[in-house]
Amino acid sequence: MMNNGYSYRPGPPGPPPQGYYEQRPPPPQNKFFYPPHMTPRPQYAPSPHMGYSQPNGMPPPPPPGTPMMRPPPGPNGMMMAPNPYMQQQQASLQQQQQMMDNSYMPDSSVLAASQAGRRPAKSQFPPPSMENLQRFRADAMASNDPKMMLDLAKYMMEVLPIVLAANENDPKKQRKIKETMVTEAQRIVKKIANNGLGKSGYGDAQFYLADAYGSGKLGLAIDADKAFSLYLQGSKQGHPGCTYRVAVCYEVGAGTKKDNGHAIQFYRKASTLGDVRAMYKLSMVLLRGTLGQQKNPREGMSWLERAASLADEDYPQPLHDLGVAFEKEGIPSVIPDPNYARDLFSKAAQEGYAPSQFKLGLAYENGFLNCPIDPRRSIAWYSKAAEQGDLESELALSGWYLTGAEGILQQNDSEAYLWARKAADRGYSKAEYAVGYYTETGVGVKPNLDEARRWYMRAAAQNNRRAMQRLTELKKHGHLQQRRKHTRDAQGRPADKDSDCTIM
Repeated sequence: MMNNGYSYRPGPPGPPPQGYYEQRPPPPQNKFFYPPHMTPRPQYAPSPHMGYSQPNGMPPPPPPGTPMMRPPPGPNGMMMAPNPYMQQQQASLQQQQQMMDNSYMPDSSVLAASQAGRRPAKSQFPPPSMENLQRFRADAMASNDPKMMLDLAKYMMEVLPIVLAANENDPKKQRKIKETMVTEAQRIVKKIANNGLGKSGYGDAQFYLADAYGSGKLGLAIDADKAFSLYLQGSKQGHPGCTYRVAVCYEVGAGTKKDNGHAIQFYRKASTLGDVRAMYKLSMVLLRGTLGQQKNPREGMSWLERAASLADEDYPQPLHDLGVAFEKEGIPSVIPDPNYARDLFSKAAQEGYAPSQFKLGLAYENGFLNCPIDPRRSIAWYSKAAEQGDLESELALSGWYLTGAEGILQQNDSEAYLWARKAADRGYSKAEYAVGYYTETGVGVKPNLDEARRWYMRAAAQNNRRAMQRLTELKKHGHLQQRRKHTRDAQGRPADKDSDCTIM
């Protein structure tokens, strides 16, 4: 059977193992409650059980339902000795839970969610210090290699904050050190950018210097014209990054006149040179028909698939958008494949891409993408995306707190309100409507019709249909509505008639 060039993927996986949903949550660590540095909370009403610091420097209490991490006090207030049997039982229960969680779709398990995200960046240079800088400088000068000279300039910028901090009590000396090091770094980069490899210069140095002119780094004043000129020089040598930046400059008119034709020309050139951002941009242009181009879905998908094959934690977006393309019908010549879409979302989510993490949370909440309904995984992925400020995930967590998840997450009106308020404060219309409903019906906050009306008006200003409908009802009747009962079924699926989704 023909499939227009796109292969079919395996069928949907089976449901989770029998008894999966009857398991109690693992005792030692609740994956769904994060410390304050990972999940910032609104400052107006901090919750005492979501990781906030407590008065007098005391650590916060554990979240509801979390087993005690130390034995309870004895009759005289003395701590009882740990019970080896109970410790063994807890460890066994945790191991059993993890095994069952990883028994299907391990790429999107709770464990995978807990480990998802960017890894700590490792510097290519030795630890920053003046001693290491002196050795690095001597080696670079002796080599006369443009790459080592460029690395020397970059390393100097890493060492500079350390040196300045060591001399914070002497501002005059600080200024002198900063001026000396920045001037030397500028001199090195400019020299190799102009004649690092003969008359043409060194492409990586041209990119670095152009980026500095574009952003004001390296102590340079922002100068779009110089930045564009340097990018163009690098492009002539076949530098992928410089070529992509030239295309961007032509598209937005930075340092040169806007010219869609030249922009497309350089996006194609950069894509051919292997720049993943150019491939992704070119695919979006061809799929959407922007920049004066006719839509070309087949070529657009080809470039999107090539970009996805090169995606990494620094640029995972092509994986996500390729998943969106295969998620449902809409692009000619693409056969929807929810299993393949889920795999792509899982890869992007593991790289720390919040929209993909939200997609997985939504899938495990509602059974999309051939996923079974799994409250643990849904909450885990929503929480991971909410750490990064994803508005949809913050509102989704509000919904989970509104209903609770038996044996997994305790129902909590205050948390439901706070998560919705966190997204509403940043202008998310659905969250503004939810806060209006919560304020009107007294969910996590004292009922206040005037305040609720203000939130409805904010949401209606963004054309939120529910908010406009509720404002019309208030104008006719003018009385508080009664809070509805918000429930889920035994597996965690929102009830059809009275679910929180009718609010969100």
